[in-house]
Amino acid sequence: MGKAVLRTVFLLIPVCYFLFPTVEAQQVSVTDDRGTRVTLVAPAQRIVALSPHLAELAFAAGAGSRLVGAARHSDFPPAVRDLPQTGDAARVDFERIALLKPDLVLAWSSGNPAGDLARVEQLGFAVFVTEPARLADVPRLLRAIGELAGTRPAAERAAAGFEREIATLRARNAHAPRVRVFYQIWHKPLLTVNGAHVISDVIALCGGENVFADLSQLTPTISLESVLAARPEVILGGGSAGGEPEFAGWWRASAVPALRELPVRYIDPDLIQRQTPRIVKGAKAVCHALDEVRKGRAAAKFR
Repeated sequence: MGKAVLRTVFLLIPVCYFLFPTVEAQQVSVTDDRGTRVTLVAPAQRIVALSPHLAELAFAAGAGSRLVGAARHSDFPPAVRDLPQTGDAARVDFERIALLKPDLVLAWSSGNPAGDLARVEQLGFAVFVTEPARLADVPRLLRAIGELAGTRPAAERAAAGFEREIATLRARNAHAPRVRVFYQIWHKPLLTVNGAHVISDVIALCGGENVFADLSQLTPTISLESVLAARPEVILGGGSAGGEPEFAGWWRASAVPALRELPVRYIDPDLIQRQTPRIVKGAKAVCHALDEVRKGRAAAKFR
């Protein structure tokens, strides 16, 4: 009887090998935006996101249930608000991260201090550093997170859906007349974006031209006089504490008379300043605003 049992065990060994692969067979590896190869022995089960947009990307990629911590101000989807906070752009909470014991930390190069990220790595945690600067980076990062979290089917669906919507907007505006755009991301000090920012990519998608695209700094501080000199045809943005009423009112009370006359359109910051699938909604709002400017041009010709 003993020999029969042993014979059965040996016969089952190959079957078990294929049904239950080793940890090495489940290893995942993806290169981050530093050019660093991030390798996990198995898909991540405990993930910390050090920026609100990264938490949102994790949920969109099907890995929301793996999140065990998120940065302060993370608020979408609503479930992320209940997670332990792991700091913000000013400071990472190392003690909290250590207690959460993540097997993957999602970080943002221009939003998290490099020294803080190095410290997290020194604590022994795998850090995947991102720097989304173009619309194409959104589906790329969805797929990367899906690979690292073992949620590739959900990530692929989200990425492909995003790409389809962006392609539709691109085709619709490919031959639209150009519109000169000033985009405000904050008012005190007055901040805009250069051509390397994803918002500038959205403006181009909609047939617009970012009037400060050539500046070297990603989010430069500018003056009202420089806005006037740049000759925008429309002012877009959402950078004010009081939302849409305050944004429009601030420009209507501008100290520069010529700027008071320009069209002003509010864009919800969460829909365009976070590099997530929701940026499609922000892009649609920008495209609509530029279409309004074009209609105004056409109407003026017949006056």
